[in-house]
Amino acid sequence: MAGIAFRFMKRSSKLISNSRLYSSTSAAAAAKPNISPSSRMERLLAGTVIGLVGGAYVSTIDEATFSGWLFTASKLANPVFALLDPEVAHRLAISAAARGLIPKEKRADQPILRLEVWGRKFSNPIGLSAGFDKNAEAIDGLLGLGFGFVEVGSVTPLPQEGNPKPRMFRLREQGAIINRCGFNGEGINAASKRLGAYYEFKQGGKAGPGVVGVNIGKNKTTEDAASDYAHGVHALGQYADYLVRCWTRVINVSSPNTPGLRQLQGRKQLKDLVEKVQAARDKMQWSKEGPPPLLVKIAPDLSRQDLEDIAAVALDLHLDGLIISNTTISRPEVVQMNPVSEESGGLSGKPLFSLSNGVLKDMYILTKGKIPLVGCGGVSSGEDAYKKIRAGATLVQIYSAFAYGGPSLIPQIKDELAHCLERDGFKSIYDAVGADCR
Repeated sequence: MAGIAFRFMKRSSKLISNSRLYSSTSAAAAAKPNISPSSRMERLLAGTVIGLVGGAYVSTIDEATFSGWLFTASKLANPVFALLDPEVAHRLAISAAARGLIPKEKRADQPILRLEVWGRKFSNPIGLSAGFDKNAEAIDGLLGLGFGFVEVGSVTPLPQEGNPKPRMFRLREQGAIINRCGFNGEGINAASKRLGAYYEFKQGGKAGPGVVGVNIGKNKTTEDAASDYAHGVHALGQYADYLVRCWTRVINVSSPNTPGLRQLQGRKQLKDLVEKVQAARDKMQWSKEGPPPLLVKIAPDLSRQDLEDIAAVALDLHLDGLIISNTTISRPEVVQMNPVSEESGGLSGKPLFSLSNGVLKDMYILTKGKIPLVGCGGVSSGEDAYKKIRAGATLVQIYSAFAYGGPSLIPQIKDELAHCLERDGFKSIYDAVGADCR
């Protein structure tokens, strides 16, 4: 039923986009475009499926309003996905996004949410974190949901199956997910072909706005992590013109599901790693705008000394940014009563919020607010995103809440965030960054 609904709504949306739009005033009614009986029937059916009063009005509603209806209607699919195995549901979601069977945001973001970081313009600070679109299959569809940015990956040099299944577990009552996927993916060759195709698509003016990040990881059996990260930079460097404009390169040194990865976060190890990757990046030919920014993603399960080491390396090597944080291997008290919490792997979702926010605030203070931070972990509302920003984040990422809430969560978070900023008298995102640390 959900699939039928989205097909009707998608086709209806295209009809609206290709027609002359008008309001419900009498003057606009006189300019009503000639819609064939079959097309009119599709839009009537879309209105019926949405379940709102006045299905006939769908044939005359403006594009932005109709887009809002589609996001509301997308909630119909949530119970269906909840019945499926988590990994099956994930696969279906990616497939739907890749095929355009999801809503497309037609409403402009509120001006207070706009910002510029690393010379890249973001229509809003809400992004989708790595792990959702591992193989760069659905970039345009996901950005079309209204995210300010989407991070694909982690992309490893070679394809790998990851850990044995089952490897994803829902803790629905706690709004959490445990995963031990282990960087399963199709590898750099497959991802780079899709990224190249998207680049051509965007160059042709067919793609919507939005910044794309590429999260590069290491293969499970690789001992020299720096070589894998450098390989990722080189293999995707052929898209330099595109990367320069709107890409964020992320080094993942924090996954709990790849052996030895978190040991890379010591001061010497991290410094050596970042220097090698920076060198690999800087040897390449880039446009006059220079190379893409380089970020490092860190874990939330770190000691004070670990945080001080990372901050020192970040400042010393002029790192472009830090993502805080990845999943946690700890099990906060709120999830301990759930038998699923005994599964090994990284915990994401609401229970991670306080832990990741504490690390975020510490890193903002340790880096003296000089390095842009991306807040990730447990965000499920605009208020949560606002707290991340006040704790020091310039940008915010979500994952688990999106897996549970679906497309309708995106406009909700943005509206709530704008309200929080205006409520407290901030004129922009910049004004609120680190407000709780001053």
